[in-house]
Amino acid sequence: MSGAALHGGLTHERWERLSLADQLANIGAEVARASRAKNRHDDRRLRQHFDLALELFEFTLDDERWREQRVEIGRAREIVCDFLAGDNEYQSTAESLDAYFLPFSYLSRQATGA
Repeated sequence: MSGAALHGGLTHERWERLSLADQLANIGAEVARASRAKNRHDDRRLRQHFDLALELFEFTLDDERWREQRVEIGRAREIVCDFLAGDNEYQSTAESLDAYFLPFSYLSRQATGA
């Protein structure tokens, strides 16, 4: 990924200090925000949070530590794109996406003691 990060101050180096659970929890937060904006028909915020989620997916896919998980991460990205900007061929819902990403938030919080 080239150019300035959409997430202010975020670099590959900073992102790669996070665990996979932390990375996916952050992606899930952006997906949830985009999904809420979609539900409210707020196209500006939908695009903003969708773009942020895509940026984080790319950072995660570029992280060499997750080489073995790239297929699953890529599929998750495909499903999110289909739901937020495609024809929803996978028949996803906001709830099904939350169900996928929420366990990563729990893992992330457990690791930090929050």
